[in-house]
Amino acid sequence: MRDKKEKRFTSNKAEVTGLGTIVNIVTDTTTGVQYLVATSTGGVGLTVLVDQNGKPLLADQSEN
Repeated sequence: MRDKKEKRFTSNKAEVTGLGTIVNIVTDTTTGVQYLVATSTGGVGLTVLVDQNGKPLLADQSEN
């Protein structure tokens, strides 16, 4: 079982689109990799955010 010292994932930003979809940026606090999570009545989508070179987008360490 996981220790409750620190959460592995944090939700940094959230916004609601005009169609009612909730979009969150979630950060893995261990690796710094950021993910886009879109939630709507039709389901949930998750994808890693990438930079212009296709490498995973990392959170600024000062945000964590």
